[in-house]
Amino acid sequence: MRRPAGMRPWRFVLWFGTVSLLADFVYEGARSVTGPLLASLGATALVVGVVTGAGEAAALGLRLVSGPLADRTRRFWGLAIAGYALTVVSVPLLGATGTLWVACALVIAERVGKAVRSPAKDTMLSHATAATGRGRGFAVHEAMDQIGALVGPLIVAGMLALTGGDYGPALGVLAVPGLAVLGLLFWLRARVPDPEAYEREATAADPPEMRGGRLPRAFWTYAAFTAATTTGLATFGVLSFHLVERQLLSAAWVPVLYAAAMAVDAVAALATGWLYDRHGARVLIALPVLTAGVVTLGFTDTVAVAVAGSLVWGAAMGIQESTLRAVVADLVPSGRRATAYGLFAGVVGVASLAGGALVGGLYGYSIPVLITVVVTVQALAVVLLAALRTAAPRR
Repeated sequence: MRRPAGMRPWRFVLWFGTVSLLADFVYEGARSVTGPLLASLGATALVVGVVTGAGEAAALGLRLVSGPLADRTRRFWGLAIAGYALTVVSVPLLGATGTLWVACALVIAERVGKAVRSPAKDTMLSHATAATGRGRGFAVHEAMDQIGALVGPLIVAGMLALTGGDYGPALGVLAVPGLAVLGLLFWLRARVPDPEAYEREATAADPPEMRGGRLPRAFWTYAAFTAATTTGLATFGVLSFHLVERQLLSAAWVPVLYAAAMAVDAVAALATGWLYDRHGARVLIALPVLTAGVVTLGFTDTVAVAVAGSLVWGAAMGIQESTLRAVVADLVPSGRRATAYGLFAGVVGVASLAGGALVGGLYGYSIPVLITVVVTVQALAVVLLAALRTAAPRR
């Protein structure tokens, strides 16, 4: 079968990684100042919490709709472009508005854009990584993604310093990478109108008439494993709260530590992606170990050890955001994959909410109890991983 439009799979992965890099430049730049921007328009802490929480709920929960929609319509490019367009339009407008309720709507709209595009984007990426190695392909994509997540907030911070705290120019400049995102997407669609052809070349993928049916049982076991590891993973918000509250680190150093954790995220994604392609899903045993390590190290009163806990958090996030997505592609047939990604995001969202409440609540009650509970949950995750007998094929 002819390769789609002559572009090699690795080139497709790299160009799509560039799209994600530029998109992260845009929306992570905006998210780094969402709280103070809303506050400057008169928002209370409650309003900021509700709006940002609603945005994250939309970013994950709406994938339960956009995933099945992508599978049913097969319009992966259309949904991806629509989702990215909503994000890159919302961010510059957010800097231009002077009305609180409009700003709140734009914050949520940006997250809705992520919900619209993500299942379609991950499905197209999964087709190309069938030829490159799914672990490595998703890992390279995640590493490029993190570059944008680092650069965007730094550019916004620099613009705010230059303009004396004016959010209009700081967010307006993000329209430039936003336009580049849309231009690249239209160019990629013209070059590779049918990314699924990559997988048809590389594997004996399902023919179109086999796209229906239930999701495999192994997928649900895997989703349970992911829920367990996510439930025990402390958020960076709680980790940084501990560092500042116990006077282990000044608030000014928290963004620096976050940047370091994102660098570890990228390295961990690349390492585990390579190992996954060689050894299969067994490499995910590292995730419950790292998750337990985050709370064991991160909530101590020794600066170096607590900082190490935050870096371990970065490593766990790198695996979560790359290799976990690669395994979904190997467990679920092509015709149901966008639906699976939507459901998978829903599971992660619920588990993240539960984990945030668990870790935050137990942190205020007793740190030793918190560590004991998280380690117990991670032991359950190891059992669920052992039950996942449908191991991903080696590349």
